[in-house]
Amino acid sequence: MKTDVTISTPEGDARAYVFTPDSGEGPWPAVLFYMDGPAIRPALFEMAERMAQAGYYVLLPDMFWRAGPYEPFKLAEIFGTPEARKAFRDRYFSSTSPERSMADTCAFLDWLDSQPQADARKVGTTGYCMGGAISLRAAGTFPDRIAAAASFHGGNLATEDPSSPHRLAPAIRAKVLVAGADEDAGYDEAQNARLEAALSDAGVDADVSIWRGLKHGWVPRDMPVYDPEGAERHWRALIALFDGALRPGRGA
Repeated sequence: MKTDVTISTPEGDARAYVFTPDSGEGPWPAVLFYMDGPAIRPALFEMAERMAQAGYYVLLPDMFWRAGPYEPFKLAEIFGTPEARKAFRDRYFSSTSPERSMADTCAFLDWLDSQPQADARKVGTTGYCMGGAISLRAAGTFPDRIAAAASFHGGNLATEDPSSPHRLAPAIRAKVLVAGADEDAGYDEAQNARLEAALSDAGVDADVSIWRGLKHGWVPRDMPVYDPEGAERHWRALIALFDGALRPGRGA
């Protein structure tokens, strides 16, 4: 079941969407689902619904809420030309930042604490594309709250940037799952090795790898590079991660 909600943050009201199982009263373990670059749209609702039916209280926030309301984008229009990509980035991507996304996450966690159907003592996070970096950053910023953190075809996870998520590895207490694509300029072998080393050196329980034969954006059904087998592999790995960390005794 999907419910539209509004969450107060220090900078204003953020749009978000809640998905809960069709049966039962809860409380269900809470999951924060961080969107990919093409933003909020039906394909993400479909994913959040599937996650909820696995037994989770899923919060899907609009990380571009500061840019104002928008209708679901047509991917060919926003990424079809360099000019369109720049316009999209200038309005939407620039509306958030590592600092803003963590301020928002703090508000999301506070909001989850107030929801009787959500068990938010320990939270799982998952993210796609830009959301992958947010998921890992949340695990390092809120280590007492995040018990499991996943990133699928995430970009810029281990770069020279001072805000790169891998720099937070010493703070992470969550179990981590990172799956990159082998055709992804935003997350190459060098980043994968750097992230894996950072997490290993910090003693983080982590599975970090590049999944072969997949392209950046393979999970959402509406992406041109959607891969059905790769998407199902993602679902098996993600639910096993959450079941193990948030519902002990159920994990694979």
